[in-house]
Amino acid sequence: MPAARPYHHGNLRHALLDAAIRLIAEVGPAGFTLREVARRAGVSHNAPYRHFRDRDDLMAAVAAQGFRELTKAMVRGAEGLAPARDRLKQAGLAYVRYALRRPQHFTVMFDAPSFTDTEHPDSAEAGERAFGTLVNFVEACQKEGTLPSMDTLQLALLAWSTVHGIAKLAIAGRLPFRTKAEIFNFASFVIDHSLCGTGLPEPSGRPS
Repeated sequence: MPAARPYHHGNLRHALLDAAIRLIAEVGPAGFTLREVARRAGVSHNAPYRHFRDRDDLMAAVAAQGFRELTKAMVRGAEGLAPARDRLKQAGLAYVRYALRRPQHFTVMFDAPSFTDTEHPDSAEAGERAFGTLVNFVEACQKEGTLPSMDTLQLALLAWSTVHGIAKLAIAGRLPFRTKAEIFNFASFVIDHSLCGTGLPEPSGRPS
């Protein structure tokens, strides 16, 4: 008879997350089961239930991991820069870089069904923290005077929509560029011509 798979090995939670991410790369966020994740992690089919209630719970953990990594990437991208607008721009470019580096996480974070506060508080909190980081960058620009003193939330949503659209198009291979350097150059151009002036009132202007 074949040897039974171990109930767990080493860091089971980490092994299951890694197996889930590899499987998502092959079949997408809707095309896997906990049993298959367990098989790929080399553990028994009951082992995942030590850490995750069900498949959605595992997906929420992948999303939470992704949002935490994204937040760190944005903060690192902006680190050490003096003008607040430069920090905002580099945080936006870091967003695009993260999406290209971790497309499986990005897919779960934004293409899978949303994870509510009540059912998956860790994932919801991580997502809110990532967006809050962006809001802080926008507020710093407003205080500096390089973004207008209009509604901060609207400006943050504009910034998010801008870089998220580029990231999604890049992941899908819909941009007419062959290299990541070309994608980042395009992202830089878009940020400069959206948040950095064009289409926005002058920083000294008043909200309409």
